[in-house]
Amino acid sequence: MTEAGRISLDPLLGWPVLWALLAVCLLAFAAYVRWRGRAWLTRAAALTVLAAALANPAYVREEREPLPSVAAVVVDRSESMSFGQRTDIADAALAEVRATIEADPSLELRLIETDSSADGTNLVASLEGLMSDVPRDRVAGAIMITDGQVHDVPEDLGRLAELGSIHSIITGDPDSGDRRISLVQSPDFGIVGEEAQFIVRVDDPVAESASVSVSINGGTPERITVQTGVDTPLPIEIERRGDNIVVVETPEGEQELTMANNRTAATLSGVRDRLRVLLITGKPNAAGRVWRDLLKSDPSVDLVHFTILRPPFKQDVTPLEEMALIAFPTEELFEGKLDEFDLIIFDQYERRTVITMSYLGNMARYVADGGALLIAAGEDFAGPASLANTPLAGVLPALPTGAIEVGEFKPELSDTGRRHTITQTLDGDSWGSWVRYVGATAEAGDVLMTARNGDPLLIVDRVGEGRVAQIMSGQIWLWARGYDGGGPFAELIRRMVHWLMKEPELEERQLRLEAQGDTVRATLRTLSNNAPPLTIETPDGQTMEPRWQAVGPGEFAAEAPIDRLGLFRARSGGLEAVTLNGPANPKEYAALEATPDVLRPVATRTGGGVFTMDRPGDFAPDIRRVARNANAEGSDWLGLRERGAYAVRSSTSLPLLPGLLGAGLIILFLLLAWRREGR
Repeated sequence: MTEAGRISLDPLLGWPVLWALLAVCLLAFAAYVRWRGRAWLTRAAALTVLAAALANPAYVREEREPLPSVAAVVVDRSESMSFGQRTDIADAALAEVRATIEADPSLELRLIETDSSADGTNLVASLEGLMSDVPRDRVAGAIMITDGQVHDVPEDLGRLAELGSIHSIITGDPDSGDRRISLVQSPDFGIVGEEAQFIVRVDDPVAESASVSVSINGGTPERITVQTGVDTPLPIEIERRGDNIVVVETPEGEQELTMANNRTAATLSGVRDRLRVLLITGKPNAAGRVWRDLLKSDPSVDLVHFTILRPPFKQDVTPLEEMALIAFPTEELFEGKLDEFDLIIFDQYERRTVITMSYLGNMARYVADGGALLIAAGEDFAGPASLANTPLAGVLPALPTGAIEVGEFKPELSDTGRRHTITQTLDGDSWGSWVRYVGATAEAGDVLMTARNGDPLLIVDRVGEGRVAQIMSGQIWLWARGYDGGGPFAELIRRMVHWLMKEPELEERQLRLEAQGDTVRATLRTLSNNAPPLTIETPDGQTMEPRWQAVGPGEFAAEAPIDRLGLFRARSGGLEAVTLNGPANPKEYAALEATPDVLRPVATRTGGGVFTMDRPGDFAPDIRRVARNANAEGSDWLGLRERGAYAVRSSTSLPLLPGLLGAGLIILFLLLAWRREGR
């Protein structure tokens, strides 16, 4: 405890009223002097005593208890601190600083250790939160122990001045370099089949060029060479509707702190502009209008529909100018514009000379190159004019036996159909009956629906880059007409078309990966009863192998805890999936070199210093107490200010101008003034 005295003023009427009265008195005194009043001195003395009496002066004697000044220590525990020996250096620096501050009774230590977040390393916000309840007259200063990569340094540094001198101890070798890759520009969406423009940048402290591999949706990567330090355009074709994951990677550089920032990714939403469908009806039939109405009901479908009413060899004596029909534009469709269609449908088509073998060969190549083909087989498919006797036979998953089965039957789901995304959720128990189908043998693909005796009825297959679906009956239209209770005609065709269009939600073999904060979840869809082993690669190259748990027919799920931002990659049975935890280019990995440049402006503005510790054996700077306005940093020392704060434990007050004394002095001076004026 220490004792101290001071003069206290406690106005009887409050400061605003006191100042107002003083102003009025001064004006009155000025007027008195202006009119040459003779007793100006005694009247001035009376006004002074009046003001002093109203101010209520007193001599206060206090017993004061000195309060320790508060020193803040902020330790960076973000992911960038795990590279090299930075963590060991930080631990050693913290031990020295902590021991020095705790040994000084005039200092109070406040310590916080910060992790990284999606916004990067936020040491300034942590410091402000740590000292938010500390009176500013007790702040001695702050010490940050970090690698220097701080992402929340404000543009206006003035607000940090009230936190005292902010010092920084930079851990890590400032000469170490790191290669990193980033997506400077990545569009959010694009049209399926068109190119989206990305811009990629590789930074490397040594190399002038670097190899970059680009993959989309886990496909085969394409490799290019880019110049380091330069923004490079990267056109990428959008494969499918929905989310497309674009992964861009570069190999290890000559100087490398981590591989975690050698890979980045972006999610691109694919939007299908229009679905261009070519519907070819072999002859007028009951299903033709059903197909047409279904496809035309979707505003996103551009439908071209041709019905072959008569073959070229059939004679018709009707004059051409009286005919409303047009010649079938075979050359234009099957030579020039075939690749412009997304889907070709043959509805009960009978091979005639309208579409030649060479055109059908073009269709087979169209499918192998990524096109989609749907065949609704009629009775002619079992005969010599069948499409199975053309070059299309090479892409068909089922070939006819030559038999036409007649008689009422109810379509059923096969074991594969109960797992396949096209038919999995369709209820086969309430379906109506059909009365005819073409006998066939499944040569490839997956049989989803069966007729009598397990005969294949709906078969789907992947051929090259394209896909094919076959319905071995032309009577699916019975469901659309509600015969025998009908069936899910529209939903079945919609799913089948979407599967043919490679929509991601209809993939029957699919691996998905999703980051959920501190957990990564993998889901697998397969036609098998067993799931292949799962491997998840973390951003820093480590692997995890969580076990699958069955959640439904052909559906499995697995979870694993994660504690890092960045790109995660999963592999299972030849399938691959990627996901991002956090932003595509996490600030935490944008720059990993230890640097004093980021925090040097903070030190300059607040009067602090920046010091470096390259290895665990280095010593932290000495800590000294300095006066409030003294220099707070030297070549090997840092200063924490002595603020002199205290708490008053007891006090006594002695009035310096009691009321009676003040009133007596005022009366005395007024009497003297009247006496002087009366002469």
